[in-house]
Amino acid sequence: MSGLRVDRLRKRFGLPPLPPLSPMTDLEPDEELSPMAMSTARVPTPNGSRYLQQLCKHWSHNLSVEFTPEAGTVAFPKDGHGANWPGDALLTLEAEEAHLLCTLTGSVSEQVEALKDVVSRHLDRFAFREAPLAFDWVDG
Repeated sequence: MSGLRVDRLRKRFGLPPLPPLSPMTDLEPDEELSPMAMSTARVPTPNGSRYLQQLCKHWSHNLSVEFTPEAGTVAFPKDGHGANWPGDALLTLEAEEAHLLCTLTGSVSEQVEALKDVVSRHLDRFAFREAPLAFDWVDG
């Protein structure tokens, strides 16, 4: 999956594009739009930028990721790790002064629910001095 794919997903979910960080070469055809599910957590931590960057670097080995110290986007393919979801999912991270804003958008609510656990477990690993972090997910 390419950075162009992340840009298309960000646009589909009404999110502003991130500045390009690397050349994008592998173009993919557009997918059919499917119903969306979304959930957001505002995680209290003074280290949001650090955790955002660690998580994005970690997932950049297997997933399509773009990030800056202030914001990041991770695209989870619909068929990743043996899954068979109707469409891809997108995690958007925004580092604030005292919080890390995590927004998951997926094709169905079950996909978002599964990714909530994945995101919180991974962030707790990076934030082991603060863990467990408070993830109060708000659906919608």
